[in-house]
Amino acid sequence: MPSNNEDDPVGRVWGSSSSRSKRKKVNRNRAGRHNQLVKDYFTEESAYTPEHISLGRLQDSNAVLSHFNEYSEHCFAEVSGDFSRNTRLLKSMKTDLDYIFQKLRSMKSKLVAIYPDAFVDDSKEEFIDRRPDLELSQ
Repeated sequence: MPSNNEDDPVGRVWGSSSSRSKRKKVNRNRAGRHNQLVKDYFTEESAYTPEHISLGRLQDSNAVLSHFNEYSEHCFAEVSGDFSRNTRLLKSMKTDLDYIFQKLRSMKSKLVAIYPDAFVDDSKEEFIDRRPDLELSQ
C-alpha cells in the first residue's frame, strides 16, 4: 500500500501519489506512430511481408548452419587421426582374437577326442559362431 510520506522507505520504493505527479510527462504521438506502422505494413514494398520475414529467417538459419559446419569440420579434423588409428587397432585386435578363438576351438576338439568325459555332452555339438559380422555392409 503506497504511502504519502516521503520519509517512508516503502513509499519511496513503490512511489507515492505525490512522487508520481512530479514525473515529467513525455508527449508521444502514439496514434500517429500506430497509423504509420499500419501504413508501412500494408504498402507493396513493406519490410513486413511474409516473404521478407521468411527470407530473414532463412538467412539467419543459413548463417547458423554455416557456422556449425565450420565448427564440425574443425572438430573432425582434430579427431580424424584418432579415429583412423583406433580403427586400425580394433581391426588388429579382431584378427588376434579370431586367431585365439580358432586355436581354442582346435585345442578343445583335440581334448574332446582324447578325453571324451572331460566336457559336458552339449559341448560335443558343433559350435556355431553367432557373432554379427560388422564388416559386412548393411
